[in-house]
Amino acid sequence: MKIAPISNELFQRAQHSIPGGVNSPVRAFRAVGGNPRFMVSARGPYMFDEDGNQYIEFINSWGPMILGHAPEMVQKAVQDAIPNSLSFGAPTRKEVEIAELIISMVPSVEKVRMVNSGTEATMSAIRVARGYTGRSKIIKFEGCYHGHGDSFLIAAGSGAITLGVPDSPGVTKGVALDTLTAPYNNLEAVKTLVDANPGEIAAIILEPVAGNMGLVLPKPGFLQGLRQICDQDGIVLIFDEVMTGFRLAPGGAQELYGITPDMTTLGKIIGGGMPVGAYGGKKEIMDFVAPAGPVYQAGTLSGNPIAMSAGMAMLQHLQQNPGIYRQLEQTTTAIVSGMKANMQKLGLQYTINQVGSMFSIFFTDQPVTDFESAKTSDTALFGRYFNSMLQRGIYLAPSQYEALFVSTAITDELVAQYLKANFEALQEAQQQ
Repeated sequence: MKIAPISNELFQRAQHSIPGGVNSPVRAFRAVGGNPRFMVSARGPYMFDEDGNQYIEFINSWGPMILGHAPEMVQKAVQDAIPNSLSFGAPTRKEVEIAELIISMVPSVEKVRMVNSGTEATMSAIRVARGYTGRSKIIKFEGCYHGHGDSFLIAAGSGAITLGVPDSPGVTKGVALDTLTAPYNNLEAVKTLVDANPGEIAAIILEPVAGNMGLVLPKPGFLQGLRQICDQDGIVLIFDEVMTGFRLAPGGAQELYGITPDMTTLGKIIGGGMPVGAYGGKKEIMDFVAPAGPVYQAGTLSGNPIAMSAGMAMLQHLQQNPGIYRQLEQTTTAIVSGMKANMQKLGLQYTINQVGSMFSIFFTDQPVTDFESAKTSDTALFGRYFNSMLQRGIYLAPSQYEALFVSTAITDELVAQYLKANFEALQEAQQQ
């Protein structure tokens, strides 16, 4: 792997015009050391940087590139749509068609509103839940990320019923007072919060499979328990499936686990990787959204015709080829099994979590079931491992606390190449 002088120069230059030199914090590589690589193109399983380096990559633009980069049917859909204009600010046929397609695929969605990002989707869903219930407070889970909306940037208090405090300057104490936090996978903590705030909880929002503290799976009964709590207390259950929607099954994690929320938020995959999001759910809840109802939400670029065309091509392909999910799981299981064998040969302590085509490695001997156990991972070792893999042409998420994603473009040959690099990188990181 060549060094990256052009990327280094661009990063230094970017810091004069962009805060921190990046447009999203994790890209700055601060959690792993070194400077970010600036990408110029991607196709299939590969990304290429400004210095001519090629990487086998396992970020997939944080999930949506489930078919690998630049799949032919998505490229064609975009090319066919571009001559008709890039934006109308008026309704189009594609918006109706993709809404109908999403409704047919996602169990909880009876009506859906298109937006421009996952963050916009979660912010809107919370507003609608509050408007529908007439209540103010929400419960979120430690380590679950729902975008950078004020309601979600709240740290946990010292106990299960302690009110949150702002986790970022610029988030007001007033907002924090309406956000309660609980440990992921802890039903008792949720029950305590609900009992301590009778008739005040509008919504419980969570990633049904957490992907932002590394990959953390729901314990058996956890999602079902939340469903029961919400049914008993008239609380809106929101699944944030920005990562897992159409990734773990055609109907997302809710199809995989058989638990139907009241509302669902979706993200990049419904635009084939283009900037897009959506929120949907029960008809009676979604009819509270303007102009059908009193809860205001709008967006000039919502339902952008280029993004809708890309998303239609992607979702139709996934719907028509359900065997993709079996292929993805088999490939990912081969990777994880090989990684476990490598770790055992080297005598390293580890936990690897996997579901379908998502996985995470934690350098800890503890099971990782929530944010506290995720934080027992040796992040310094992870940083060394990340950079050793990067030098071997394997591009991983530059943070311990991010899930990895496998695409259909990863072949058996690439799995073997990955596992060889994995063993060498682990050995090198262990010795440093």
